[in-house]
Amino acid sequence: MRTSAVLALVAWTLVSPSGGWAETPATVFLEELTWTEVRDLVRAGTTTIILPTGGTEQNGPHMALGKHNVRAKALAAAIARTLGGTLVAPVLAYVPEGGLAPPTGHMRYAGTITLPEPVFEGVLESAARSFAIHGFRDVVLIGDSGGNQAGQEAVARRLNRGWAATPTRAHAIDGYYRASTTGARALLESRGYQDREIGSHAGALDTSLMLAVDPSVVRQERLRAAPGAGAWEGADGDPSRASAELGRLIEQTIVAQTVDAIRRSLARREATPVGSRP
Repeated sequence: MRTSAVLALVAWTLVSPSGGWAETPATVFLEELTWTEVRDLVRAGTTTIILPTGGTEQNGPHMALGKHNVRAKALAAAIARTLGGTLVAPVLAYVPEGGLAPPTGHMRYAGTITLPEPVFEGVLESAARSFAIHGFRDVVLIGDSGGNQAGQEAVARRLNRGWAATPTRAHAIDGYYRASTTGARALLESRGYQDREIGSHAGALDTSLMLAVDPSVVRQERLRAAPGAGAWEGADGDPSRASAELGRLIEQTIVAQTVDAIRRSLARREATPVGSRP
């Protein structure tokens, strides 16, 4: 075999999916990478990581318990790809959802899983410290549920106090949740949706976004108007006019506004001298 043919075969083997030295997979998900791939990405400048928090909770009779987790993973990936140089950590699916004895909040509905607030914050903090050890400089916390926001803020403050003398920072981006609630609500209102349809949980807003992200999570045969005013079977709002088309507009709003919020937060970190207390 000619030398040129041998070299071509070696080069093909190094990059072939069947070869032992295949290129780094085109993924932003940390859990889909090997440890050496993560190490090499960090060395090459991928030093931002998004830690999304979701929740396992009831979402009315028409959406699966994992709605927040599916949504947080998909949106975090879109945000990471837009930012560049960013990975996405596994979604934290266990968050505060209400009391245990007696059951309160979402814990009144079968299948919901809850954590005490200190445990939730402890998991976030330990995960963020793990990322810092491995060379990530910016740990971005985004939460798909309203109950996650305060804990993320508290963890970011504690971490940044401890990291004041280092170049590493935590960023609690509440802009993600604002975009998925206030921003998305304004979008629906501009298209003629009423408050009673939009709702605050599993209504037209929530359901439309889920139809765009992953329609398999929605039991579409159950998309009906509430039998009366207010909450019904754990839902607040009327999902009967929900649509994937509307959900895609909501998705674009969330991604764009969150990317802007993250970039602003990263810029503030760059402008803050190492050693300054946040």
